[in-house]
Amino acid sequence: MSNQNGRLTWKEALTGQMDPALAEEIDAFETQMELRRQGKIEEKVFAELRLRRGAYGQRYDNGRRHDGRRSREIPFPHPDLLKGPDTKWEAPGMVRVKIPYGGLNARQLETLADLAEEYSDAILHVTTRQDFQLHFVSLDDTPDLQRRLAAVGITTREACGNSVRNVTACPLAGICRHQAFDVTGYADQTARYFLGHRDVQDFGRKFKISFSGCNDQPCALAFIHDVGVVARARQVNGQEQRGFAVYVGGGLGAIPHQAQLLEEFVPVEELLPLIQAIARIFARYGEKKNRNRARLKFLVADWGIDRFREAVRQERRSLPEDPHWTDWLDKIPAYKEAGLPAPVAPNAPHPGEAYERWLSTNVYYQRQEGFAAVTIALPLGDITADQLRRLADVVRRYTRDTIRTTVEQNLLLRWVHTADLPALYRDLEAIHLHQPGAQTIIDVTACPGTDTCKLGIASSRGLAAELRRRLVAKNLQYNEAVRDIRIKISGCFNSCGQHTIADIGFFGSSRNVNGYRVPHFQLLLGGTRDQNAAGFGQALAAIPSRRVPDVVDHLLTLYMENRRQGESFREFITRTGKRAIKETLKPFTTVPDHRTAPDFYRDWADSREFTIGDIGVGECAGEVVSLAEFGIAAAEGLYFEAQLALDEGQIAQAEELARQAMLSAAQALIKIENPDIADTPQAILQEFKTRFYDTELFFDPYAKGKFARYLFDAFKPDRPPVNESLALQRIEEAGLFIEAAHACHARLLENRTAPAKPLPDWLKV
Repeated sequence: MSNQNGRLTWKEALTGQMDPALAEEIDAFETQMELRRQGKIEEKVFAELRLRRGAYGQRYDNGRRHDGRRSREIPFPHPDLLKGPDTKWEAPGMVRVKIPYGGLNARQLETLADLAEEYSDAILHVTTRQDFQLHFVSLDDTPDLQRRLAAVGITTREACGNSVRNVTACPLAGICRHQAFDVTGYADQTARYFLGHRDVQDFGRKFKISFSGCNDQPCALAFIHDVGVVARARQVNGQEQRGFAVYVGGGLGAIPHQAQLLEEFVPVEELLPLIQAIARIFARYGEKKNRNRARLKFLVADWGIDRFREAVRQERRSLPEDPHWTDWLDKIPAYKEAGLPAPVAPNAPHPGEAYERWLSTNVYYQRQEGFAAVTIALPLGDITADQLRRLADVVRRYTRDTIRTTVEQNLLLRWVHTADLPALYRDLEAIHLHQPGAQTIIDVTACPGTDTCKLGIASSRGLAAELRRRLVAKNLQYNEAVRDIRIKISGCFNSCGQHTIADIGFFGSSRNVNGYRVPHFQLLLGGTRDQNAAGFGQALAAIPSRRVPDVVDHLLTLYMENRRQGESFREFITRTGKRAIKETLKPFTTVPDHRTAPDFYRDWADSREFTIGDIGVGECAGEVVSLAEFGIAAAEGLYFEAQLALDEGQIAQAEELARQAMLSAAQALIKIENPDIADTPQAILQEFKTRFYDTELFFDPYAKGKFARYLFDAFKPDRPPVNESLALQRIEEAGLFIEAAHACHARLLENRTAPAKPLPDWLKV
């Protein structure tokens, strides 16, 4: 409605600049918020509604509150805060902004900067899926924020929730020296087609699509997506025909799955109907009740690729024709980019030695002669609102107003005249965006971890910052031997930091040591980013968080001193063997006494004790605890032996060892209450079910017993025949089950023992 002077309100003015469908969606969300306040929409339903509009909950137990107060986790929105129509939700959350293929222009950068200052904490975060995230945003502000984004062509719709998430693509698309063709337009049009599409509204979980222009590079990581699309070009009657190889069923998470080839060559006009058919099969047959198995990867694994392929082909044949399948193809040429007609500052003075170092790590010379792409490295994926706003001016000056986000949590400035590189460096230096080392060992990837994520166990960002600081101090980004090694960190097992595909990966966990909770990280080695993420690393050891930088230094030294000519880090790990490497890690796994090294009991970037109160163990509990710890340690040993067996090609033995590892961990917990439990699998399974599953003692707040089901599935009488894929899955499940056993054991200690206090000096001998 217009104001009293007859002028348009800001809301009406923005609505005029928006896609009508987005404007209608945002209005509907405001109505749903009001109905939730009035108690007319259940919280469970409203949670999915807000997630589908990009609004996430956030944790607050790390001291980061606008008002300076420290509190435990607050749900978003907290039901207790809903007290009437005028009530505001006081617990801010995170808003994810969808950026298809990572493409942005200067005006959009400025809008994001404005919103970060006005509604958030003036910091924007680039994710591993090319999105932007704003934290500490009040839910009441999200409709206004969404309108201002929509006015510049950006949406938060379906950035979260059980939906088609952001469609990612290689940020080098169109300029890559290895590409089959530019996938930019195909990725963007796919995102547009499925945004709000009726066939993608009934998923049990999220659905991720990625576009890669080639087979070999890791720019788009197609093989870890629900649908991975890889460009192909072939000759037909002397003419080039464009198409795609389509892979399905990939994903990381707790149990990583490699995507499998669905179709070798899909003509471009068949791309959308094929993905639509995949989505319909997933919506119809994918798991709905058990969210832990509700991803497409589990359906593909359960059915097998041949059955899944036939179902998709049959579904495709039954689809009614849709003109939108092909009417977008005429728009593809419009996605072609080019540089400015001439350099804007070709005679700028040489910036010096630092510029040369920056050139060696941050500049990619395009397939188009005379042009380069420049990576703007963002440590931890963060950029301030002021930097982003000033970067918009840089984008306008040196390009035709385009920039892209990357899956490495950086920004990529494309189509820069090589003659402009010195001047561009000076301009980036002025806004502190000139850090060298992009896509080298110092460019550590990390998920939000305990900073803002409710699932975070350990501080992935704190650790990443410390690792970066130490690696930079040694100038390893310029060391040819190790510069290409990639380190990725997740705050928990869910792999949002993509630790599974790193050369050196870590995910957060915890251990109970002498009655104290101690932050740990599981070390994974052997992952592969190349070839669109072609291989997964495996867990090797649990390392106390404070020793992780020392472990990284140890592994790099071991590699540099013992590698063969031309041998990559992954090849070195394979040749040396996990057993030998694990032996060298033993000195790093011990935790010193709390009184002599209290820092070991705090997480990175957190001055507080890792757990509330000091947990002690009484004498009566000592013997019982030792039994449990002994059993879990035995499980760790079996788990490691299973990995070695798999490496040696002993598939059946590897699967059996993984099963026995889970059984050993379960028996260890049972012995806390029943030391005389029989050793038969049937007795252990029944006791575990009765004492830990039915009572939910084994359940953590988020997994809700899924790790327990790994044990039950492993001992079902109708288990499928063992193959390499199943053995690998069983090993991954065993590792997670053992982690859950450690956590359960620690919870039992916390609940059953009183705090232990250090002896006063006058009582010490």
